[in-house]
Amino acid sequence: MPQATIDEIKHRYSLIGRSPLRELTERQAAGVANELGLPVYVAMRNWTPYIPDVVAKMAAEGVDHAVAICLAPQNSRTSTGLYRRALFGESGQAPFACDFVAAWHDHPFLVRAFAERLKVGWQVACAEAGQTIPVIFTAHSVPACTISEGDPYERQARETARLVACQSGLTEGQWSFAFQSQGMSGGPWLGPTVEETIDSRREQGAPGVFVQPIGFLCDHVEVLYDVDIAFKQYAQERGMRLWRAESLNDSPLLAAALADIARSRLGARV
Repeated sequence: MPQATIDEIKHRYSLIGRSPLRELTERQAAGVANELGLPVYVAMRNWTPYIPDVVAKMAAEGVDHAVAICLAPQNSRTSTGLYRRALFGESGQAPFACDFVAAWHDHPFLVRAFAERLKVGWQVACAEAGQTIPVIFTAHSVPACTISEGDPYERQARETARLVACQSGLTEGQWSFAFQSQGMSGGPWLGPTVEETIDSRREQGAPGVFVQPIGFLCDHVEVLYDVDIAFKQYAQERGMRLWRAESLNDSPLLAAALADIARSRLGARV
């Protein structure tokens, strides 16, 4: 990774203080365990506890069947695919039966969880602005070549946004979709960008925008920096306000969604 990229990442983390990702993920796991009455393990690809270490621990504790759910609801080889590879390793097999969930972007409880957060925050934004504020749903961008090679990610991300908009009672003109957090590497990344969408809404006379990331399940740098700092500043420089929906974090509906998925895969074992 180029030093300039490393320096930029350090700068962003310095502005948010620390990432609450692990703490929030563990709280999500606790919620699922409470729903299921079964052990739930947290495993990460880029930080402790690392996936291979957790898999080894599970095997040592006698686990013979597990359901693996990537906490990225939309399936992409750039995210979900990398977690799957870390889970199954070079051999392509875990040391126990493992049912990997490729996508769950349209699960009814997930949609309801996002809609619940949206409606609360959006009502506040509209009240403060004294008028209806347009909503921008966002998901992490990926290289455009990923989609051209058949990846379902863009379709699934847009489908999640559409379902949440419908659940929330938004009309077609009240919401739009954009990709955020485009990478620093070369080559085209999926758009439209959030910045382009903010500009478009400004041209339409909107005094601000309400952002809801639907590709992320909890607060971390792509939310706390990209949205709360960078996009908010971008909007302010154009005379606009930016509001954001609260992240799902330890939402009971999110825990119910994850537990329901696990339960359906485990079948009679639960």
